Amino acid sequence: MLKILHLSLLLFGAVFGSCARAESVLFLNPGTEQEAFWVSYSQFMQAAARDLGIDLEIVYSQRRPEQTLAQARLALQGTRRPDYLVFANEQYVAPQILRMAHDSGVKLFMVNAALTPNQQSLVGERADRIGSLVPNDEEGGYLMMNELIRLHPAVAPSEEIELLAFSGLKITPSAQLRERGMQRALAEHPQVRLRQLVYSGWTRQRAYEQARQLLARYPKVSLVWSANDEMAFGAMQAFTEAGRVPGRDVLFSAVNTSPAALQALLDGRLSALLGGHFTLGGWALVELHDHAQGVDLDRYGGRDRQIPLMQLIDKAQARQMLAMGNSPNYGVPFRKLSAKGRPASYRYPFSLQTLMH
Repeated sequence: MLKILHLSLLLFGAVFGSCARAESVLFLNPGTEQEAFWVSYSQFMQAAARDLGIDLEIVYSQRRPEQTLAQARLALQGTRRPDYLVFANEQYVAPQILRMAHDSGVKLFMVNAALTPNQQSLVGERADRIGSLVPNDEEGGYLMMNELIRLHPAVAPSEEIELLAFSGLKITPSAQLRERGMQRALAEHPQVRLRQLVYSGWTRQRAYEQARQLLARYPKVSLVWSANDEMAFGAMQAFTEAGRVPGRDVLFSAVNTSPAALQALLDGRLSALLGGHFTLGGWALVELHDHAQGVDLDRYGGRDRQIPLMQLIDKAQARQMLAMGNSPNYGVPFRKLSAKGRPASYRYPFSLQTLMH
C-alpha cells in the first residue's frame, strides 16, 4: 500500500511539475478583433500554444499605442507577470516597454516590427530582450509592385501607366518598409508614374474616402497598390462606384490572406496578393518554447531575425488557404520544429510552405 501511495505521489509530482513548467506568454496584439489579419494572427498563435503546451493570453490594443503601453505596464509591474511578453514595435512603443520591463523578471520578444537602428543604439543590449522575428516587408512591397506592373497590359513607349498607392500609418515600420519596396520597383519601371501616395491608417473607410477624391483628380489611374487588404477594398469600392471594373479597367494589389482577399484573388478583382506573415506569432512561440527549455537561439540563426514569410499568393494557394481557414490547429506539427537537440546547422523552417504541406 505504501509503495502504491509513494508511486501515486511521484506520478502526481511529475504531472504537477510538468504543469508548473508550462511557460506563460502574453501577446499585446496591436490590432482589433474586427481586423481579419490580426484575428488570424491570434488564431495561428493559439494553435501553436495548444501544440506546445504554452499558457497563452492575448489582449488587443485597438490600434491605440497608449492602450498597448497601459497593457504592458499592467503585465510588467502587476502581480501576475507572464514569463514572456510578446509585442510589436508598432508606432515605436518598444523603448517605453523596455524601460517599464527593467527588473520585472519578464523576458521580452518582439514580432513584426523590431527596434529601429536608432532605438537599438539608445537602448543597448539587454539580457531580458531575448529576440525578435520580423517579416520581409520591404521585399514584400517590391514583389507586389512588380507583379502589378507585370500584369498591366503593354502601353506605347510614349505613354505612362498611372498609379495610386494607399499606405498604413506613417509611423509604422511595416508601412514604411513596404513603401520603400514599392519605390524600389518603381525606380526600375520609369513608365509607371506614382500620382499620389496617401496614408489611410490601414482602414477601409479612410481609403474609400481618399480614393473617391483621388479618382476625380486622376481619372486615368489603372494601378492601385495597397499595403493591406482593408485599404484595397476601400479603394476598390470607390473605383467600382465610378464605373471602373476591378481586374479589367484597374488592377489592385493587397497584403494579407484574409478570406475576403483570397476570394477576391480567385474572382479576379485582386490581381496581386501578398501574404504569409500572419504566421509570425506562431513561429515566435516555437522559439520561446525552446528558450524556456534552455535552447540558445543564437546558435540557430540568431536571436534577431528577418524571415521571408511574405510572398505572392497564387490561385492554387488561395484555394488551399480558404479550405484550411476553419481548421483550429492548421495541421502544423509545431513541436517537431524545435531546435532542441539539433545540430548547429539546423534552421527553423518558418515559411508558408511549412503551413501548406
